[in-house]
Amino acid sequence: MGRRMHSSWWKLPLSVALALLCLYFAFKGTDWKGFAQGLSLCSWWWVAASVAIGWAGFVIRGARWRIVMLPLNREISLRESYDGYTIAYLSNFALPRIGEFVRCGVIGATGKASFEAVLGTVILERSWDLLSLGIVLLLVCSLQWQRFGDFLSSLLPDTFSLSPMIIAVAVGLVLLALLCVIFVCRRCEGPAQNRAAGRIISAFLSLRDGIVMGLKMPRKWEFLLWTLLLWLSYFFTAWCGIKAFAGPHFPEMNALGFGDAIFLSVVGSLGWLVPVPGGIGAYHYIVALALSSIYGIAWDSGLLFATVSHEAQALAMILAGTLSVLFIQLKKIKTKQI
Repeated sequence: MGRRMHSSWWKLPLSVALALLCLYFAFKGTDWKGFAQGLSLCSWWWVAASVAIGWAGFVIRGARWRIVMLPLNREISLRESYDGYTIAYLSNFALPRIGEFVRCGVIGATGKASFEAVLGTVILERSWDLLSLGIVLLLVCSLQWQRFGDFLSSLLPDTFSLSPMIIAVAVGLVLLALLCVIFVCRRCEGPAQNRAAGRIISAFLSLRDGIVMGLKMPRKWEFLLWTLLLWLSYFFTAWCGIKAFAGPHFPEMNALGFGDAIFLSVVGSLGWLVPVPGGIGAYHYIVALALSSIYGIAWDSGLLFATVSHEAQALAMILAGTLSVLFIQLKKIKTKQI
């Protein structure tokens, strides 16, 4: 793990630079006086509700991960899996994607499972996260294509136009190209096979193996139920964010409902996937872009919504992670005293 972090030192300044670039484009030309006034007018009770639901999502993630780890050691507790997740979230604000390794280290430090064994459970979890995200994306595209298609079109030059058929053909061509690359790489010999080809093949095989392991694992139905509850927590978190701005002060937000919360949670998840610390900048830009291009909401209003939504969840992640670190340290002190 140390060698991996040492060889990736350049990723931190690059991710910070990308975050700053996204923040620049998101907040360029912002009326800060109006922005501050908007913060004072939103309903902070609904913001607090979104934080509470987001925090409940951490518990759900911990409970789901524990199910995957039970075959390794049935003594792994919900508290330990929860702490692993919250500390991972906290770590991602320092270096994107490092949290996956950090949470394996948290469980490994308990002595109940090895780092390598726990890493296998992370691969399973992430495979199903990608699969479920793909399913939700397909549902959003099919049920709200007019809105989602307009949003995708806004990301492209004006000379391009999108339709469901064009998207389907593009996805098919990408998959076909990837299959061709894998086929060619399997037949290659020498350094090309060991480096680029190995990484591509390994990524696809890991995704496939993770999904297959999930279907074969004990208590798979409980795992799927927790996955469903996890996505519901995302949807209700976004819905509470919408309710925080509903009212006479933000009339353009009054027309948004639960279906729009699902759409915004999917769009927001794309912002969290961008390799920047804690989704900073990327989330703000992509959510504000969605609200302005699809719903016709003013950029400053959409940016205000994105900022409150992101910072509320970021605060929950930082607080939860910090409390978990303190809890583990206090537990170590008590153990030494005994």
